[in-house]
Amino acid sequence: MSEFARLQSLTEQLLAAARRAGADQADAVAVEAAAVSVDVRAGKLEHAERAEGVEIGLRVLLGGRQACVSASDRSERTIGDMAQRAVAMAREAPVDDTLGLAEPDELTRDTDSTRLDLFDHGPEPEPAFLQDAALRAEAAALAVDGISKIEAAGASFSHRRMWISATNGFSAGVARSGHGLSAIAITGEGTGMERDWAGESRVHGSDMPSPEDIGRQAGERTVERRGARKPPTGAFPILYDERIASGLIGHLVSAANGAAVARGASWLRDALGEAVLPPGFDLIEEPHLPRMGGSRIFDAEGLATAPRAIVRDGVLQGWTLDLATGRKLGMPSTANAMRGAGSPPSPGITNLVLTPGEKSREDLIRDMGRGLLVTSMLGASINSTTGDYSRGASGFWVENGQITHAVNECTIAGNLRDMLMRLTAANDVRDWRASRVPSLLIEGMTVAGE
Repeated sequence: MSEFARLQSLTEQLLAAARRAGADQADAVAVEAAAVSVDVRAGKLEHAERAEGVEIGLRVLLGGRQACVSASDRSERTIGDMAQRAVAMAREAPVDDTLGLAEPDELTRDTDSTRLDLFDHGPEPEPAFLQDAALRAEAAALAVDGISKIEAAGASFSHRRMWISATNGFSAGVARSGHGLSAIAITGEGTGMERDWAGESRVHGSDMPSPEDIGRQAGERTVERRGARKPPTGAFPILYDERIASGLIGHLVSAANGAAVARGASWLRDALGEAVLPPGFDLIEEPHLPRMGGSRIFDAEGLATAPRAIVRDGVLQGWTLDLATGRKLGMPSTANAMRGAGSPPSPGITNLVLTPGEKSREDLIRDMGRGLLVTSMLGASINSTTGDYSRGASGFWVENGQITHAVNECTIAGNLRDMLMRLTAANDVRDWRASRVPSLLIEGMTVAGE
């Protein structure tokens, strides 16, 4: 029996048990996954780990109530106990009339994900292969003049198969794989120590950059941070480097999530149809990009996914919805349901593409005159209701349109609604990113340093 056939059989057993236990509706998930990772330090193996297993999950719906249970044991007795327990839990849950499966005519008939090429069918990399890749990345980082040591270098591989079945007739599966490699380098000693990193991940091993490229990039980025000090305090333009600019757009995406909007906990809750980015900016979700780990043909509730505009020409077009949040807001689902084995569906995003600008990152640095180029962020204080924003940051100080020195230990602050309306985008969008967002310049933010 194939892996998918075994998983499908498990979901069918769970649904049958749910019906016997008295559920009105149910959906079931079975996930088979394996992951191996190898870390090296100082030319030697530091840590190696492998994990694998199968997890099953069941959601039951009963009179407007729901409950979810999961287990790693797949015995017939466990499946029966799960169904009984889930139904008992559902009877005690609060009523929510927005809960329910998709109608059969809403379900997609296209469930073949193979055209997205989300699974690497090549041989699974051996631990020795991963160790060699990590050692090569470490050696390349150490070869950069000024690097004192490597904090960590690691390589990983994972694969995952998931099958979803529901009492409305939906039944489909998807397989994904992932390769990863990263290195963290250190320069200096004591209080003058600085670190930076580089890392990449791909669905297919053949798409990965070489370990030498990743290690060298980690080393070069780290050496650039030597002599970092606090920047001045004041109002300055801030350029979010491409490495971290997607996080800024992520705050907009989170605020446009229907779950947050339905709770009234979103600073965009009253902004539908209003400008949230400058004119000319589109923010598009692209769920069908091939060889990208987040891509998908159908969502966790069996609806067909499709490209959609979250923002068009700067104007907010709609919320990110699953069935329940869509019903709460009086809108159809946008086919954005995601879920795990032990949780109900909730709205989530796949791949994002933001309109790039015409100028290079270097052009924006020149144009900003005096300000801060941010390459790393830590901590966060973000008010989801008001959009007030404050984060720790480090990067580089810009004076007279040129980078002069590295900076650290500073805080940048503003209000997201205002910040996002003052964006200028660079043209440095990179492929192989789930969020294809270029470097972004924001005028007039507060920097707290010296």
